[in-house]
Amino acid sequence: MQRDDSYPLRDDAARIYTRRRLMRRSIAIALTLALLASQVAFAALPDGARAPLFTATATLGGKTYPFSLARALKKGPVVLYFYLAAFTPGCTLEAHLFADAMPKFKALGATVIGVSHDSIAKLKRFSVSACRKKFPVAADTTGKIMKAYDAVLPSNPLLANRVSYVITPNDHVYYSYTNLDPRRHVTNTLRAVRRWELAHKHHAMH
Repeated sequence: MQRDDSYPLRDDAARIYTRRRLMRRSIAIALTLALLASQVAFAALPDGARAPLFTATATLGGKTYPFSLARALKKGPVVLYFYLAAFTPGCTLEAHLFADAMPKFKALGATVIGVSHDSIAKLKRFSVSACRKKFPVAADTTGKIMKAYDAVLPSNPLLANRVSYVITPNDHVYYSYTNLDPRRHVTNTLRAVRRWELAHKHHAMH
């Protein structure tokens, strides 16, 4: 019987092909993780920084009105959160979570406002379906507000990064949180508002 010497060659070729596929997959995973890490670590305004005041066209329950941060701060702390785009899965989930938590924010005297690059026409629908008429969202079509708050998405400068701020009535940043995962923004900002409220009451008593 004649021996087929091609089997070892085919085995070697298969091993080389498999090794190259694994290497390409590892590189792709490493690049993805590096990109996510850079977006998570992207610098937001530091705690204690002056929060830039702004006005923007906002919508609540499908009705538009001029939102003023300065006016909102006269009522108490403001939770200002930036998100990538209306009706995307993560941003819709985040809006649902904020809507569910609005009774808790209101009990602490806090205002919640979401900001994205979307048009006001699109946000009117988003404010009804995703925000459930519980809190307003504002249009930042020029990107001026997200730039002022260092909230531009590194991988796409036309979009906002997922950044949440708690701003105190004296227009200073009390807390900031940057993470593309939408699930912790509500919990973290609510905890920060409660912490500020306790510190504010303690200071008022003394």
